[in-house]
Amino acid sequence: MNKPTNELKFSLKNDYIFKKIFAKEENNSKLKDFLEAILNIEIKKVIVKNPEIPKNMLDEKLAILDIRAEINEDTMIDIEMQVANQYNISERSTIYTAKMISSDIKVGEEYKDMKKAISINILNFNYFKTNTYHNIAHMKFEKVKKEEYVDMGYEEEQEIVTEKVEMHFIELPKFVQKDSGTKSKLEQWLWVMVGKGDKMEKAGKENKEVEKTIDELNTMNLSEEERIMYEEREKAIINYNFGMASAERHGREEGLKEGIEKGQRKGKMEGRKEGIEKNKSDMIKNMLLLKIDDDTIKKVAEITDSELESYKKKFNMIEKEKLDK
Repeated sequence: MNKPTNELKFSLKNDYIFKKIFAKEENNSKLKDFLEAILNIEIKKVIVKNPEIPKNMLDEKLAILDIRAEINEDTMIDIEMQVANQYNISERSTIYTAKMISSDIKVGEEYKDMKKAISINILNFNYFKTNTYHNIAHMKFEKVKKEEYVDMGYEEEQEIVTEKVEMHFIELPKFVQKDSGTKSKLEQWLWVMVGKGDKMEKAGKENKEVEKTIDELNTMNLSEEERIMYEEREKAIINYNFGMASAERHGREEGLKEGIEKGQRKGKMEGRKEGIEKNKSDMIKNMLLLKIDDDTIKKVAEITDSELESYKKKFNMIEKEKLDK
């Protein structure tokens, strides 16, 4: 292994580099080890279905550079390094998973024979309101309503609708915040995703495939065309994230300004409303003191029987407090 560095020359958080490393045939063992770490299963065979990187990538600044693969001849995988938060991760992952299933089913085939579909999303940002960095989603049954409960005698009830659909979401900032060790294979790979630090170097010493990946990322030589694609990808990601941050900041500022103006308008309206209410209250109090009949008070003040009774109770309490003092 080459001399360890504190920071990688090329980062896997760049989805162009991510695909360049994991999609090529000679790196099949790296992809296999990486997928085993995430899925926690033994993988005997993995075939990448889309190893090529689109030539029109530069035309679409944030084109999707996912890796579609098949493992163990019975499971379809879609892996994506999510470098920019476009606020649609859940929906995108659901659609990709559904597309994998629909594209695999052939006319006349039994549904029970369909392959399992798994989407894997590595996020370089926090997205879900969860306290875990690796979240796994299935189609699950909701808790039953009491009125719909039927005692069928099951000691353990079925929770998952089907094992054929699975979505993984790994949030790198949460992983870094946890400051995990390097004991598990997943921890080892995620430190390479982070791309710097002593734990990344330690992970390389503990996992041969991780070590080879670190070496490749540090010694990789890009052609002129590849370097342009890499740099343009970096630029697009930075510009997008900066644009979103600016939009959010502008939105907060506009929201604050609007909130202040709205608050001022509301304050003025409530002030006027309170003034009107006080004048009305004083008027009713004076009429009560002058022993004016109830019907006249209700008509002049435009109040109901119950509202008049409330005013009477209120004024009686005030007068009682004055007498007590």
